Amino acid sequence: MLISLNWLKQYLTINLSTDELIRLIGSRLVEVEGVIDQTHKYDDVYVVEVVSAEKIPDTHLTLCRINDGGVKQDTPRDADGLIQVMCGAPNVRVGMLTVWIAPGATVPASFNSDAPFIIGTRKMLKKYESHGMLAGADELDFGDDHSGIVELEPKSATPGTTLADHFRLADTILEIENKSLTHRPDTFGIIGFAREVAGILGQKFVTPDWILSDNTQDFNLHELPLEVKIDDSTLCPRYTALILSCKHPLERRYLQEIQTLLSRSGMRPISPLVDLTNYLMLLTGQPLHAFDYDKLLEVGGSSSPKIIVRAARQDETIKLLDGKDIALQPHDIVITSNDIPVALAGAMGGASTAVDENTKTIILESATFSLYNLRKTQMAHGIFSEAITRFTKGQPASQTLAVAGEFARLVSDQMRPRCLVDCYPNPTKPIKVNLDAVQVNALLGSNYRPSEIIQCLENVGFAISGDYTDGSITFIVPAWRTDIHIPEDIIEEVGRLNGYDNIDPVLPLHATANPNPLYQLKTHLRQALSSFGANELLTYSFVSQALLDKATQNPDNSYRIINSISPELQYIRQSIVPSLLDKSYINLKVPYDHFAIFELNQVTQKSFGVDQDSVPKEQSHLAFIVADRKEKD
Repeated sequence: MLISLNWLKQYLTINLSTDELIRLIGSRLVEVEGVIDQTHKYDDVYVVEVVSAEKIPDTHLTLCRINDGGVKQDTPRDADGLIQVMCGAPNVRVGMLTVWIAPGATVPASFNSDAPFIIGTRKMLKKYESHGMLAGADELDFGDDHSGIVELEPKSATPGTTLADHFRLADTILEIENKSLTHRPDTFGIIGFAREVAGILGQKFVTPDWILSDNTQDFNLHELPLEVKIDDSTLCPRYTALILSCKHPLERRYLQEIQTLLSRSGMRPISPLVDLTNYLMLLTGQPLHAFDYDKLLEVGGSSSPKIIVRAARQDETIKLLDGKDIALQPHDIVITSNDIPVALAGAMGGASTAVDENTKTIILESATFSLYNLRKTQMAHGIFSEAITRFTKGQPASQTLAVAGEFARLVSDQMRPRCLVDCYPNPTKPIKVNLDAVQVNALLGSNYRPSEIIQCLENVGFAISGDYTDGSITFIVPAWRTDIHIPEDIIEEVGRLNGYDNIDPVLPLHATANPNPLYQLKTHLRQALSSFGANELLTYSFVSQALLDKATQNPDNSYRIINSISPELQYIRQSIVPSLLDKSYINLKVPYDHFAIFELNQVTQKSFGVDQDSVPKEQSHLAFIVADRKEKD
């Protein structure tokens, strides 16, 4: 997972060095595997205005003169103070704001490559000098689009503004090892990650208001018909569907900050609609999906759309957006139109309802699905998208409606909401946990005051119920913390956020236990054998049937491993001697002529029986071998 430090700074104040921030994140939240420095990636890349654009006859080229605001004093100019650039893009025109890579600058797409491309001044068609280049999205590392040069919204920036300043591109990217965040779905969004960093820094995080509210009060909720049914709420706890119609065709005309954020987060910009759903997923952790409303009606064969969320049936198939036809399995969850599958829930949409340039109305899906089913789906079908990665962490049901509402707000100039259905059969209730400072300090070995404990947790969204004059505190767990259930969970948060390394280590006071006679005997035997020159070995407790046969031991008296990782490790050994004989043979072949080896370990046999919990009984055995191969006369 890639985290933009500049994006993070939009939600909290960071007044310490990047190195110290990384150290704190690593010790109190998650390991930072790497740091990508993009501070100078967009040096000498500017917003410019195209003042003139003269087509060169019989070529695809255009001779342009650009206004850079006079910032590049060392670049040749004409009498009007303008810079000449040759451009081959079909969309270049007078008056547009675009991006200029000045001579001497590195083309951003090649910035971290083994062979960075430094642009210069070139002589083109043997008579025209071109100083630098006007850049496309692919050259700026904002996707794969090479259809033309990028265009910025008119009057959004003054010519001469650096692109880095305009889009906050002088950035540092943190590479996060997200496996240790498997239990923390909230941290798979920038807002949730920023909340944790704020808590680590001792700051009170301000969660955006739209996340805490439904944000849908102004929607016309019944303009178009839609029914949503969830067959099994354990498979899909909540399904929010929002119908929106386009006021005019959705198109990407201008380069927007959303594209730059997606690129810095490791995602490829695709289209305005998909980019926005991906942006909100990266921001909140909540994946979204858009269906073409008219196509969904056509698939369902009805004028009244009905979405059913259910388990897949044996022998059902679906064609996904990537063109692959897959055979569905009973553990898969499907989204259907009148019971006909149109999407593999949480993983990928179906080709039959794909949004395209002709789409006039969409159904936006914001839902949560069973993480256990989706993990099986992920492995069975080999789908490892950003969306399913987040769903398999267990995204909370609390924010589906809020994120759908934010989508509608962000596209309000292009789309208008027509209908909203929020199917939530079993709403989750806030979890309350009681504890007091004595419990916290006793478990952590700390001396935190109640007020310090409360402030630490309130910084990351916990609330308290009532007062705590009697020393007992009732914490209300925020909806996004699906991992908090018992007092120990909250105590762990206090220790983690404040830093376990800040707790003074103190040896615990306890009574001295009576020596264990068996342990003392084992220690004495090890010391005695070692003092006589024997080497102690530690061999595998698992052995092959071939070794049992060679030792004339009955395999039926050994416990067999059902899912052994190797044919050589199929049985739990009955005694240690065969293992040592096997190692002796290897050493004699080297050859080592004189050695003594021993092992003191546990073995088990079916003849030993089982204990009261039906666990095989074990015995401690000592095996000792002396090898002395004398030379023959």
